[in-house]
Amino acid sequence: MRIVLIGPPGAGKGTQARVLADLLSVPAISSGDLFRAEIGRGSELGELVRQHTQAGELVPDELTTALVTRRLREPDAADGFLLDGFPRTVRQAELLQEALGEDDTVLDAVLAFDMPDDEIVQRLTGRRLCPACGTTVHTVFSPPRVPDRCDGCEGALVRRADDTEETVLRRLAVYAEQTVPLLRWYTDRDLLVHVDAMGTVAEVSDRMRSALAAVAL
Repeated sequence: MRIVLIGPPGAGKGTQARVLADLLSVPAISSGDLFRAEIGRGSELGELVRQHTQAGELVPDELTTALVTRRLREPDAADGFLLDGFPRTVRQAELLQEALGEDDTVLDAVLAFDMPDDEIVQRLTGRRLCPACGTTVHTVFSPPRVPDRCDGCEGALVRRADDTEETVLRRLAVYAEQTVPLLRWYTDRDLLVHVDAMGTVAEVSDRMRSALAAVAL
C-alpha cells in the first residue's frame, strides 16, 4: 500500500508510521529524516533546510518534493511506502501526484491524525533530548529519574530549538494556513480518513488499523 500520514506537529505521526510500516512491511519515509540527513552532511542544501525548520517554517515545496521523490524511487519502496510529513501543502500534493503518475502508481489512502492545539503545545514543549545517546523523554509524560539528566547515559537533556512554545505556536499557525487546505484536497479525491490521535500509542494504532481496514473493503 501507498499511504500518506498527515497531522499537526506532535500528533504522533512518526510513531504510528513505524507501527504501520512493520505491519505492512513497507518503508516509512519521513521528510524530517531526509532533512536531518542533509543537515548532517553539512551540505548547502542542508543549511537551507536548517534555517527554515528552526524558524518553524516549511521547506520550499520543490526542494522537499525533489528529496522525497528521489527516496520513493529506491528499490525498497517499489511495492509500497508510508509518507510521514509529506506532502504538507496542496502544491506538494500536486507535485507528488505528478511524480507517482510518471511511475504509474497512485496513493491508496491518506490518514489525517486529529489532535487539539493545546495538547500539542504541552507535548512538544515538554520534550527533552539527550544529544549523547539520542534518548527522548517528556517532563510530564515520561520524566527522567534525575531532572535534566538522561536515565541511560546520564548525559544532559536539552530542549530542541524547535520545541520552544513560540516556535510550536508558529508551526501550528503554518499548519493551519498551509496544510489544513490539503485535507480538503484529499477529501475531494476520496482518499482522506480521519484518525483520533488522542490516547496511548496502542489505542491510536488500533484506530489506524480499523480505518485502513475500512478503506480496503
